[in-house]
Amino acid sequence: MFQQWAAALTIPGLPEWTGIAALVVLLFFGLCLLVMPFSVFGVKGRLDAIEGQLDELRAEVRALAARLHDGPIRPPPPDEAPPPPIPQAPPAARAEPK
Repeated sequence: MFQQWAAALTIPGLPEWTGIAALVVLLFFGLCLLVMPFSVFGVKGRLDAIEGQLDELRAEVRALAARLHDGPIRPPPPDEAPPPPIPQAPPAARAEPK
């Protein structure tokens, strides 16, 4: 099988060993793709970004937990009294047509 692939990759007009050399080069590149670290494909950068977002979420959850532990949030007392209600005018009597 190895010889068939080497014969198929042999470049016409060149010695037979060129097919074996081409096959070795292709196998080397295939092996490099299998062994290549994932950071080359961009996975590491995405994982770092996700890790940063996760750290931010954890910090926010800690802050919310600390606020809930301190007790409920009460609105500050108003500095001014609310304005008095506006008096409503009595409804006008409806005139009947003649």
